Amino acid sequence: MEYPTDEQMRSRLQGAKRYTAVILRKTAKRVESGMDAIIWEHGRRNFALREAGLLAIVCPVNDESDVSGIGIFTGTPDEVRVIMDDDPGVRAGIFTYEVHATRGFPGDALPA
Repeated sequence: MEYPTDEQMRSRLQGAKRYTAVILRKTAKRVESGMDAIIWEHGRRNFALREAGLLAIVCPVNDESDVSGIGIFTGTPDEVRVIMDDDPGVRAGIFTYEVHATRGFPGDALPA
């Protein structure tokens, strides 16, 4: 593993772009009858948000924690709160969410 020089670090830091991270959490309603249809629509909406360029990365979480997913949005925290408040799963009380301002660096991507 090769470490970047101080100059490379400064250059990369200058190229950082602002994003908004969302941590989606399950509520007790997640296991109630009929919730799968709402979650399906939540997923459909995520695909639409990706196609629109608003949701850069979406990562469903499949473990025993209360975290249901992590998303990286291209909008500001205020814009993302508006998007998330209109999410079918959030409106139905299946999910709650946290919003965090973050940044990413040119070339950051999930491996293919």
